[in-house]
Amino acid sequence: MNTSRSEQLYKTACGFMPGGVNSPVRACKAVGTVPLFIDHAKGSRIWDEDGNEFIDYVCSWGPNILGHCCEPVINAVKAACDKGLTFGACHKGEITLAELIKKHFPSMEMLRLVNSGTEAVMSAIRAARGYTGRDKIIKFEGCYHGHSDGLLVKAGSGLMTQSIPSGAGVTEGCTKDTLLAKYNDTASVEKLFEEYGSEIAALIVEPCAANMGVVPPENGFLEFLREITKKHGTVLIFDEVITGFRLSDGGASKYFGVTPDMTTLGKIVGGGMPLACYGGKLEIMQCVAPLGSVYQAGTLSGNPCAVAAGIETIRQIESIPNFYEELDKKSAMIENAIREKGLNVNRCGSLMTVFFNDERVKSYDEARACDTESYGRYYRHMLQSGIYTAPSQFEAMFVSYAHSDEDIAKTIEAIESYR
Repeated sequence: MNTSRSEQLYKTACGFMPGGVNSPVRACKAVGTVPLFIDHAKGSRIWDEDGNEFIDYVCSWGPNILGHCCEPVINAVKAACDKGLTFGACHKGEITLAELIKKHFPSMEMLRLVNSGTEAVMSAIRAARGYTGRDKIIKFEGCYHGHSDGLLVKAGSGLMTQSIPSGAGVTEGCTKDTLLAKYNDTASVEKLFEEYGSEIAALIVEPCAANMGVVPPENGFLEFLREITKKHGTVLIFDEVITGFRLSDGGASKYFGVTPDMTTLGKIVGGGMPLACYGGKLEIMQCVAPLGSVYQAGTLSGNPCAVAAGIETIRQIESIPNFYEELDKKSAMIENAIREKGLNVNRCGSLMTVFFNDERVKSYDEARACDTESYGRYYRHMLQSGIYTAPSQFEAMFVSYAHSDEDIAKTIEAIESYR
């Protein structure tokens, strides 16, 4: 496979950007390759600058659930562009998108549009602190909630890929109110509440972890979190930046049947454009300015082009019969092929990760113990076979509606030929 153009572009990029990239995992250091520079994409496929064609299971890390360049979404964005790229003012599309989100996430009684998952989570935690008058929060090892200072503690994903235990430049003061629990470990949560119960403003969790690789919640774990947070007057936040509109049209909350106090959404809700949101109970969201004293603002929040992409993406999902059943069917076929090859895999809906270890991964510590060198060999084999997957053991594989039977068959063939 010729990658000379990507190699040259990467060399040039390194002179302008840290590591030649604008997001660390793209550097592909963990899998021993030079990053591919993508030229264009359509449906289930991407093409790099050297003309190599790949079946794409990164899907821009999740938002392209309909595939790349879904025509109705592209047309909606083009129409919005013709009216103006940004207003820094109100427009009716914001209301339409908010109505669609609330329709599928009824626990989000009021919501605020923002620009990124990091911003959504940061703002949700601030609102929870303002509402409760408390300072401390609980997060879980290996769960990634964006790169805001107070959450870069054993944050999974890119930090695991780069072997960075905690981000440099984050002061002790920023993290002193962040308490760490172990995902899928109820005892670790109980211990924190026993010691700090009256001081904990919020507990934030990926309801299905997807940044230490895909690690679903054990039976009863989310229900336990709902019960203990309610007991202590703590705000339960589901970070559904990845799982929202991915596991179901009501996200992980509907998929697992557990209702949080607040939810953060990103990825699919922006239809591939930079957009996210946070929301929840009315009494919490009424603490946010201009109604309350919790301040959060953004010039590009509710950007009309991004809003148009989000609206049309959700409408497309609504219009396709048995949408999630079809996604699950496609994903199950790939999962079964991986298992038949004798490899370990965790799957939750259309999210999955191949783990190179001997046991089913249920925790951050078990994920960290995986053989990352073997994953690198697997990644390079799949790439040479025309399959584009996550360049990190600790990221998810995303299946889209655009993946055809032919795509699935070619993917299975590549898995079967791995040695």
